[in-house]
Amino acid sequence: MSLLDLSRWQFVITVMFHMTFPAITVGLSILLSVLYGMYWKTRKAVYLQMFRFWRRVFAVGFAIGVVAGIVITFELGLNWGVYAAKTGPIIGPIIGMEVVTAFFVEAGFIGVLLYGDGRVRHGTMFASTVMVSLGTVLSSTWIIAANSWMQTPAGFVVRNGRFEPTDWVHTIFNPSFVWRWPHMVLAVLISAAFFVAGIGAYYLVKGRALPFARRSVSIALGIAAMLVPVQIFVGDHTAGAVLPHQLSKLEALEGNWTEGNTGFVLFAIPDQQAERNLVELNIPCLGSAINRDLTCQTAIPGLELTPKADRPDMAAVFWGFRVMFLAALLMFGTVFYATILRLRRKLWTSRRFHRFLLWTTPVGILAILGGWATAETGRQPWVVFGQLRTADALSHLAPGELVFSVVGFSLLYVVMLVAYIAYIVHTVRIGPDQVGPDERHPALDSVPTASLAGGRAN
Repeated sequence: MSLLDLSRWQFVITVMFHMTFPAITVGLSILLSVLYGMYWKTRKAVYLQMFRFWRRVFAVGFAIGVVAGIVITFELGLNWGVYAAKTGPIIGPIIGMEVVTAFFVEAGFIGVLLYGDGRVRHGTMFASTVMVSLGTVLSSTWIIAANSWMQTPAGFVVRNGRFEPTDWVHTIFNPSFVWRWPHMVLAVLISAAFFVAGIGAYYLVKGRALPFARRSVSIALGIAAMLVPVQIFVGDHTAGAVLPHQLSKLEALEGNWTEGNTGFVLFAIPDQQAERNLVELNIPCLGSAINRDLTCQTAIPGLELTPKADRPDMAAVFWGFRVMFLAALLMFGTVFYATILRLRRKLWTSRRFHRFLLWTTPVGILAILGGWATAETGRQPWVVFGQLRTADALSHLAPGELVFSVVGFSLLYVVMLVAYIAYIVHTVRIGPDQVGPDERHPALDSVPTASLAGGRAN
């Protein structure tokens, strides 16, 4: 493998590992805010029980995600030194804003969220939880701004080989950011919703902690039912914002080498060197219909339209998009069927659906990883699309040292991921804490004892 291949593999392994955790924790942080707010308002013990359980899952994932995110920053400077030097005037301030507006907010309130329960007032606890969730959303905002600029660069001029901003409004709100940011926020919310619903379904299947399980599943499926249709709409407009600027990505994700196919390639094994698909399953006219032409006349462009030196790897783009697309269809079908069951008052008696829902726990995470694979591999061979090639952004490192770091990082990430999954399994098996109806913090809130006990008993 070349130095370029090794550097790309190390970065993609780190990014994919890191993205697994924000896919859960951003949505969980907002759920924690809702749960503690409901507990503060209603004094029902079940909401405090849910808050404490999901806080445990959130805490470990948040810690690992922060560590992995810091590693990404170091890799940008070490493995991609030329990229850091050339794009520093733009990427540097954006990442700096993430630290100032997001990381400091999270660091300032995460301690209260994790250890303040029973030690601070309910209002302080709720405000701290909201601030942590705000920090996670702000963090995703700046990261998407930086990545979107790499996808559709705007508001800059190149001086002495460096990208310098000329208009920060156009730099941050570049053509793809306006749609990619809500697309990503919706993605992490939906991913967390299915994660919560799947674990809640486990307790329904086992017949344990039923009040906790029913509320977890009900809230998660309700959120997913509202957001999945919106996400499909936003995702379509996201493609409309990005693909006109990156026609090679469109050609690769469609899976066609030559122009003229009006169908939709559902399955393919591309051969990049031979410029053909070794195996292909094509649904006639569906591609034309997706482009709003029911006459089967609209042909899908092929990758041969892009010069060979500017082509992304079709297999990576094609399958990344298929994972995201098929996962979205699965999630839509799941929430649609769940809504029918809810309306027919059979949501809590359908044992088969509970077992099925349990298996959908990671589907949102897989959709996010597939979407990132599509976005990043489809941008190749450019690190800043149309402006800076990936091969020209490398640091000149010793290949032996890079091999060692790639292998070391991979093994470390496997161990950490296995440990996190084992922790979640262990936490789920233990189950949520038992919260008594008379549990309260008499020194923290001036609420009569009878009111607290009676409110929580409802």
